[in-house]
Amino acid sequence: MGYWKSKILPKIKKVFEKNGSKKAAVEACKSFDDSKEEISQEFEDKRAVLQLKIVEIYEASPAEIKTIVKDPKEAGLKKHSADVNKFLEEPTKMEFPGSKAVCEASSKYGAALVPGPVLFLLEKV
Repeated sequence: MGYWKSKILPKIKKVFEKNGSKKAAVEACKSFDDSKEEISQEFEDKRAVLQLKIVEIYEASPAEIKTIVKDPKEAGLKKHSADVNKFLEEPTKMEFPGSKAVCEASSKYGAALVPGPVLFLLEKV
């Protein structure tokens, strides 16, 4: 019984915990999808002010991020997940619409598990 509890049970728990994070990431995507219209409207209202700040952030970002912003694809998100998380922190600091929720989900679950919201935000940038 001791072998079961010490060796096998922890491995089984790891398998189920991974699925739990995927489910939570899906829930985060669904809640973001529900608020897309509000975020788009808020972005359009603040477009003139935000555009200048976003250009500064974009110019200061590395080449990989510039490529992902120009041509947002899931493969790029998976490949440069850490860089994307760093980049998403900058719009969050300036209160870009929707960026806080996307940044939190991306840092918690990984950019590869929440591609919809991340790509939506990158398209707005």
